[in-house]
Amino acid sequence: MENTRRIASHDGTVLSVGNGQVKVRITSVSACATCAAHAKCGFADSKEKTLEIPSADWLTFSEGEAVTVHIDESRGLLAVWIAYVLPALLMLAAIAGLSLARLPEWAVVLSAFSVLGLYVLILYHRRRKVENHFTLTITKH
Repeated sequence: MENTRRIASHDGTVLSVGNGQVKVRITSVSACATCAAHAKCGFADSKEKTLEIPSADWLTFSEGEAVTVHIDESRGLLAVWIAYVLPALLMLAAIAGLSLARLPEWAVVLSAFSVLGLYVLILYHRRRKVENHFTLTITKH
């Protein structure tokens, strides 16, 4: 069976190079920004992001150079689960469980946000391990 690994990529510009890292600016564009009518509707948006990408060949890059940043799409989906799906499920489970226990609404809401805060705290303390799952690569144009 063929390996059908899909890679997501963004074009970017090198901002700086140093200490084994390449700092790259990418522009994230919403899907409607590419629509022919995006100038009329006003919903299209784009955001600039700066990424610091570890690279073994960092010395070969120079400031202002056009590059492409790649990430395995399956890792991107994992990031969506960690950042959006899992916290939402935890909060819903906390709300449902505490509501069934017939706690006052304020206690349910406070507890649900406490569960979310605990999740963020755990993620913060395990950030190095989580970061190891997301490897960005960089190539020249």
